[in-house]
Amino acid sequence: MRTLIQALKTKELRKKILFVLFIIIVYRIGSFIPTPGVDYNVVNKCMATIGSASQENFIGLVNLFSGGAMLQLSIFALGVMPYITASIVVQLLRVVIPRFEALHKEAQSGEAKLTQY
Repeated sequence: MRTLIQALKTKELRKKILFVLFIIIVYRIGSFIPTPGVDYNVVNKCMATIGSASQENFIGLVNLFSGGAMLQLSIFALGVMPYITASIVVQLLRVVIPRFEALHKEAQSGEAKLTQY
């Protein structure tokens, strides 16, 4: 407990802790705001129609990674998954496309270009 009090006495650390808590609160609030234009009942019927065990496991896994926001169809449902998927695809394309491999071997400018893609 004393360590926490010491940490909060440091102005810079206190600002960082409060910023992280603020971002977590904003994300949690955003995970309860429904996506505009999406009918939750229609999506549930569609998921029930698909409904095989492998589909349910995949949807459950995606829901787990999104913090439970995917099945609520919230505005923050995707989270960081599109960024992670794009990063994986670019890494796989480095093997197939020689230009991507050349960019990877360059210094920071090449990595910056790959990150931009």
